[in-house]
Amino acid sequence: MTFAASTFYRLPGTAAVLTIFMAATLLPLSFTGGVVTTPAIQRMLGGSPGELSWLTNGFMLTFGSFLLTAGIAADAIGRKLVFLTGAALFCLSSIFTVLTNNLMMSGMLRCVQGLAAAMSLASGSALIARLYTGAARTRMFGLLGTVFGAGLAFGPLAVGLITDMLTWRWVYILFAVLSGGVLLAGMMFLPVSQQSSQSVSDKTGLALFTAALMGFTTAMMLLPRRGFSSLLTLALFLSSVLLFSGFIARCLRVSNPVLEISLLRSPSFVGAMLLPVATCYCYVVLLIIIPLHLMGGSGFSESQSAVYLLALTSPMLIFPYFAALLTRWFSPAVVSASGLVLASAGLLLLSPALHGDSITLLLFSMLITGAGAALPWGLMDGLAISSVPVEKAGMAAGLFNTVRVAGEGIALAVVSAFLTKVNDLNLNKTVHGFAPQEIHLAASWLGGGNIQQAIALLPGVPRKLVQVSYDNAYSLLFQVLAAITFVCAIIVWGMPGYKAHDLATAKTDSRDEHIKD
Repeated sequence: MTFAASTFYRLPGTAAVLTIFMAATLLPLSFTGGVVTTPAIQRMLGGSPGELSWLTNGFMLTFGSFLLTAGIAADAIGRKLVFLTGAALFCLSSIFTVLTNNLMMSGMLRCVQGLAAAMSLASGSALIARLYTGAARTRMFGLLGTVFGAGLAFGPLAVGLITDMLTWRWVYILFAVLSGGVLLAGMMFLPVSQQSSQSVSDKTGLALFTAALMGFTTAMMLLPRRGFSSLLTLALFLSSVLLFSGFIARCLRVSNPVLEISLLRSPSFVGAMLLPVATCYCYVVLLIIIPLHLMGGSGFSESQSAVYLLALTSPMLIFPYFAALLTRWFSPAVVSASGLVLASAGLLLLSPALHGDSITLLLFSMLITGAGAALPWGLMDGLAISSVPVEKAGMAAGLFNTVRVAGEGIALAVVSAFLTKVNDLNLNKTVHGFAPQEIHLAASWLGGGNIQQAIALLPGVPRKLVQVSYDNAYSLLFQVLAAITFVCAIIVWGMPGYKAHDLATAKTDSRDEHIKD
């Protein structure tokens, strides 16, 4: 029976997609919550820059590393089961985070939350692909981008206000309540999910891929503190290369691979996977470094920094869905590339604005950057899912979101390593009388956006000298990010396979919307 056959079947479908949207709001809340609450957690539990970074990095590590596994599991054992398991894990990990007073345990629980988020996102995307087809599916993915953007827009403000007025623990109480609500709603409203993939999952391939990605991402996260010369970092890089090689060989050899290499022959699918890489550098990293800069460098409170961040995040409420409407007249390549060019211009303005006295220029540059990044953000999920057969929707969602989230974790590590290295070089030129490891530790705090801790490690050094190093590192970073974004825009503009008619099929197709789970 079709999804639109009767009001009776229309209501469960609506409730199901609202449940998925509720989970989609929770994920960016958790992502930004780990950032905004970091200074408050540091004041209560202490910790080094490396230990504190795992409050964000631990989440990103498991989130990105297990997305493909979660997508395959959704295809193999059922979307609903994977979705509900993810919601339950998220709820339990949030409860234990509230109760712990150990920073290391908090980092481990954030890793569990990342795993839970991977299960919810991959299975939720696959559920939407099953519930809707054609133009209706495009609209739902556009709305999904808008909902996700709403979490990014108001999440930092909500988390900041809760942290200021109560404590950071209440943020995780909120996460527990919301994920518990998602769990209950999923049990009630999601359609009964059955195994949709008849072949047994290649467990060896899954293990190879997950281990390779975790090793590579961990190595990138260790770069700011250990550098390339560290034996541990080199060992992780080498092992990840060997594991990735083994994974590819495995996929080409077995009859039921984790990843069908044929998916990578689709120009539209490959092009869609480039878009999240671009938005990592023009948007996602800013969600981390700007609040840390405002709190640690300018002395803002959690809620004050979140209010300023609204200029960057609020365009996500409108522009993702607006981008889907623009594809009626322009190809997705033109819409996406134009957005990236706009974001690149905003980054160039942000370089002087963040360190100047003009609040207007600062807010305007953040608004332009956010609006530009939001245009491809609203298209890339639907492009990735719609470019593959529906029976491979879970695999495509897992691979696409793996590239997106793992890319975000890697981008954050690269940015942190860049800021630390530039500050290290600057301080070594201007600061004398301190051991190299002392200067490197101070540079690590500056790379994490905490100028007060850096100054405390360099007694007698004028604050202005440290501030100059801090500001120069951020200015250079924004120029590099602008260049990366612009290069991505040029590539996307010329990418074949992005046709406007691929995103909106005939009305007869949209009537054939089946619930197959």
